Amino acid sequence: MNRKLLGFICLFLISFTAKSQNAAIQGKIIDTATGKGIQNAVVMLLNEGDSLLSAFCRTDKNGAFSISGQKAGKRIVMITHPLFADYVDNITISEGKNDLRSIPITSKSKLLETIIVRTGGAIKIKGDTTIYTADSFNVSANANVEELLKKLPGIQVDKSGEIKAMGEKVEKVLVDGEEFFGDDPGMAVKNLRADAVKEVQVFDKKSEQAAFTGIDDGNTKKTINLKLKEDKKKGYFGKLSLAGGLAENVPGRFNNNLMFGSFKGKRKISAFVLNGNTNQDGLNWQESQKYSGDENNFEMTDEDGIFSVNFQSGATDDDIFINTENGFMRNINSGVHYSNKWNDKHKINLSPKYNLQDYSNNKTVLTQTQIGDSAFTETANTAQKVDRYNSKNSFIYDGQLDSANSVKVTLRGEYYHSESRDISDGQTLGTSGTLKNKSIRDNFRKSDKSVLSGNAIFKHKFSKARRTLSLNLDWNNKSNSRENTLISKNTLFYNAFTDSIELNQKTMGTQNSTNLSSRLVYTEPFNKKWSMELSYQLSLNNGDNDQKTFTRSTGNTYDIPVDSLTNDFKQKILIHTPGAKFNYAYKKFKVNFGSGFGITNFDLADQSRDTLYLRKYINVFPSASFVYSYKSNHSLRIRYNGSNTQPTIDQLQPLRNNSNIFNQYQGNPDLRPSFGHNVNITHNGYNFLKDMWNFQTVNVYFNENAITNNRIIDPVTGSTITRPINTSGNISLTSWTGMGFKVKKYDLNINLNANVNYSRFADVINDVVSFSNTTGGGLTTGVSKSKKEKYDISLSNSFSLNYNTNAQTKTANTFRTNNLTLNATVYYKKTWSIISDFEMIARQNLNNQNGNLNNQLLNIQIQKTFKNNEFTFYAKVRDLLNQNIGIDRNYYGNTFTEERNQRLRRYFLLGFTWDFKNKGTQK
Repeated sequence: MNRKLLGFICLFLISFTAKSQNAAIQGKIIDTATGKGIQNAVVMLLNEGDSLLSAFCRTDKNGAFSISGQKAGKRIVMITHPLFADYVDNITISEGKNDLRSIPITSKSKLLETIIVRTGGAIKIKGDTTIYTADSFNVSANANVEELLKKLPGIQVDKSGEIKAMGEKVEKVLVDGEEFFGDDPGMAVKNLRADAVKEVQVFDKKSEQAAFTGIDDGNTKKTINLKLKEDKKKGYFGKLSLAGGLAENVPGRFNNNLMFGSFKGKRKISAFVLNGNTNQDGLNWQESQKYSGDENNFEMTDEDGIFSVNFQSGATDDDIFINTENGFMRNINSGVHYSNKWNDKHKINLSPKYNLQDYSNNKTVLTQTQIGDSAFTETANTAQKVDRYNSKNSFIYDGQLDSANSVKVTLRGEYYHSESRDISDGQTLGTSGTLKNKSIRDNFRKSDKSVLSGNAIFKHKFSKARRTLSLNLDWNNKSNSRENTLISKNTLFYNAFTDSIELNQKTMGTQNSTNLSSRLVYTEPFNKKWSMELSYQLSLNNGDNDQKTFTRSTGNTYDIPVDSLTNDFKQKILIHTPGAKFNYAYKKFKVNFGSGFGITNFDLADQSRDTLYLRKYINVFPSASFVYSYKSNHSLRIRYNGSNTQPTIDQLQPLRNNSNIFNQYQGNPDLRPSFGHNVNITHNGYNFLKDMWNFQTVNVYFNENAITNNRIIDPVTGSTITRPINTSGNISLTSWTGMGFKVKKYDLNINLNANVNYSRFADVINDVVSFSNTTGGGLTTGVSKSKKEKYDISLSNSFSLNYNTNAQTKTANTFRTNNLTLNATVYYKKTWSIISDFEMIARQNLNNQNGNLNNQLLNIQIQKTFKNNEFTFYAKVRDLLNQNIGIDRNYYGNTFTEERNQRLRRYFLLGFTWDFKNKGTQK
């Protein structure tokens, strides 16, 4: 079509509609690269409803255009030019002149260059989501997702399997946006193959409510979503692995795993069984913290878990913590996952799981407590045996009832059975080595616990856009039946005499806690930029803890009650929370701010002592967020959230726990709720052309009325009674920054990460409040180079420096740690490979009684694959140098603790792996 004909059509259309249409648009088309106007670009207006041509014209030599005689309303503007990429956008034309100003379009040559770069790029950032292209990172044949995550910049996976992204703990791992085997992050990363993943997406997952309304409520969880390749969603795939071998001075080692998955349309079925005694598959055991309502804990550790500073509240021996790096464990994990979708309206997700653990460990704990010029040194040796199992079940239904209404129901049920026996002996020495006390204890514990929860959210969209109504209902119940038998011989040493205390008692108790809450939310848009959220929440918590303790009169019958260790305590906490929030969104900016007002009523009843505790509190829950996407693949986020934490029933009940008679815990019914302020600032960016990424995160948390332990220490005997109290002044600050780039000339990937942290928390000893301050920092550098089917080598070094002071003891502790790690895989003729990882850990001397603790760990595996990597035979040796040691050191205020555990050391395995799949899963 020539210029004359186009001009004639344009004039004809304008003259035909001029009588009834008086809206006009104008603007200028420019080149994104040069900023100059583009001549002879075609500008077309299309009707929004039927996409029919309404008007069009060409730009002049300066790139300017003008179209008049249009009817006001919504249109689609389309710009085309033979040398430039097409441009399409939705616009609204009002009466009179409408100036679209400068519209940049990209040349096809430049666009092609960008596409090439992006296709080969390893990282991209879309809004608040960082996306890693999985195939851009080389992993060994038949590797799982956990190995892939260790390769991704900004993501760390520690020895226990905990995942951190940009310095924050990852709480959820999804597969194609859905839960996979419930909400345990380890299930997906340990069982899915890395080569089945197309993208790894990292983002802060909003609550169901915030995702629906678009108004941030401050409730987010750091989440990883594994997006599978399309060809991996067809047919079936799986993995069978059998391995066995010898170890020194312990029974033989074995690892037998089976994983199976089947995809057909929207249906997914997966199952797994893991059985071994190499401590490699100790997946998550504990129930989610959301059921326990524990006080926010702050913890700082170095890369190896050697040093930590923490303040924690609450004391209960119902849950037995096991660090799977220590001791010896036989573990069975199994589960089934089923999900399906019908008519794109109804989805279900079902995941039952079972876990069994048989664990044993011998450990020695050294504790040094400084009080002014005096010091106590306690040494305890413990032999621990634990047998336990649990079952977890989750069910999710997500249904679109019609175009305006939807409902989502989540049900979870968990059951835990634990039996443990600890046999320990210990003693405490004074400053000059004088014996203060000693104890021999035999403690048997048995617990049966169930955790049930349900959530239902109903969502309704009105005909007006962004006007919504939703109702969220939450219910959870935690019940526990426990039985403890304690036999101990305890001796107190005074200056001139001794006092012996023998205990032979049985404690039986039942604990039940039920939480019910409902939240109604209405959102109203004021205009395209502004909207409002009104909410009201009602929460009710009922708790009951009934404990009875008996000693023996004669024979084997426990029939004499111990009043001081017997108590029936009930709590009822009712909270009303009305709230309002405002949201602003325009182009690159998103702003959200508002507050809730909590009216809390405490109704506590000590029925054993016929005492009531009634209180009422009014709290404010402010929140605000700001997001600025100032250019492509770059964003800045600032978020503030104020939250209230209620004390647990264990912290409130005035009941003493004497399982360790020299270190007893007693609840405090006078505790008040604590209130925490959290500020988070995050910036990230990625430059595709330079293949350079960076991120910065700053998190500040400070607490009012923090629940802190007051330790009453007898200076003569060293006995301690711990009681929770409220204090203020606790604060923590952490900052993470990282960057990475590629040296294209040498095909090297360089990663740099640095962190700075500071904590200040109240330490209360004998009713005297002092503050402990810890300042630390670390620097991690890494370099990696790989060539497909040739080699894959990465070298990193992590250095950390920490400084700790305590105002009461006026002491300072400075220490350093350094961790050098080398991971290498070398391939020979594509089918043979040697996989090795080496770690050298150097730890500085912390005090005169403990020397430097340095060790080197070396693991080597030789393997051969057959039939396109379908079959693999391998020989593996772990801890070849036989230097694996289990040592943890930490400071808590004026207390230094060193714990030495047994660890599984050098062992050998011969193994066979079969990765099976049908043709539908092959490229």
